[in-house]
Amino acid sequence: MQPYLGCDAHKHYSVFVAVDERGKATQPVRIEHNVAAYQRYLDTLPNGTEIAIESTGNWYWIVDLMEQAGHRPHLANPSEAKKRMGKTHKTDALDAKGLAILLRNGTLPESWIPPGELRDQRELLRTRMALRDLRTSLKHRIHSAIDRYGLHATGISDLFGVKGRAYITEILPDLPKETARMVALELDSIDHLNVKLMVLEQHIDHTLASSPEIQLLHTLPGVGKILAPVLWLEIGDIERFPRAENLASYAGLVPRVISSGGHIRHGGTCRNVNRYLKWAFVEAATCATHLRAYREGHIGLLYRRLAPGKGHGRAIVAVARHCDTWKHFGSSLGSLLDQFFFRLIHRSTTGIPRKSFCS
Repeated sequence: MQPYLGCDAHKHYSVFVAVDERGKATQPVRIEHNVAAYQRYLDTLPNGTEIAIESTGNWYWIVDLMEQAGHRPHLANPSEAKKRMGKTHKTDALDAKGLAILLRNGTLPESWIPPGELRDQRELLRTRMALRDLRTSLKHRIHSAIDRYGLHATGISDLFGVKGRAYITEILPDLPKETARMVALELDSIDHLNVKLMVLEQHIDHTLASSPEIQLLHTLPGVGKILAPVLWLEIGDIERFPRAENLASYAGLVPRVISSGGHIRHGGTCRNVNRYLKWAFVEAATCATHLRAYREGHIGLLYRRLAPGKGHGRAIVAVARHCDTWKHFGSSLGSLLDQFFFRLIHRSTTGIPRKSFCS
């Protein structure tokens, strides 16, 4: 009788509990996070054992070991799994047992496990986002330091362009000594980050640009050399989405619906989503609303209609969700993504050469 295992993974150890078909649980087993010890324990399990593990910060190597040992790991959504367990008390053993029971009952809130190569490639774009955010925070600090002492620039649109940098150099002596020293340090850090970002973007372009999926995504309004690989890598296996609407929900572009007593209200978008994918769709929609080719079409009209009453945030998410004038593939986000799915699935099932989808 094949057991169902629950694994409550922590930073330094994991706790395993097995549950049989009748729901009877074994005693918990604690395994330290040592690769050799982990492998030895996994080798004692029957081949093909199903193991439920929560999506914690260190699940990559654990899942890899489980797959290498011939088992079938199932990645669980931690917050949703806790709700479904419905336990008053919380211990490592209870959590592991709860995961095993959810797996046995077929009610485990399962997440997709990306292949190792895809997880590795995602780090390229996610690292770029992190460096970009760091650069932006440094720029904000410089803006704040200048404003604190009433030296804000007038007539300069970009404080970090040629004119802006000349202005900062001019006003540095007017700042207090230590503040001026820190502004100079932050400027130097921004210059270093610019170099790192340029090198990283060149590597991304060299590594991923030839992909036919990325070439296809380049045809979408507002999608360029950065957003295309972000969309491709974060979407991953497109066959896991039954409909385009499922992808829109996964990307966090669908508002919550609160309906009761005949009253329907739409709330904000969910936060437990792929934030990288949501950022990419929103950035593409923002760029599209500023492109002359789409400004007077549905993208621009939809944004201008919603922005005054709903605000920029909700209006731009609505544009990202609808984008009815992405004419290359139809009249809605759903038909666009359905066509995108069809091309890629058709290629994988018919064996048509990859280059035929680059046009």
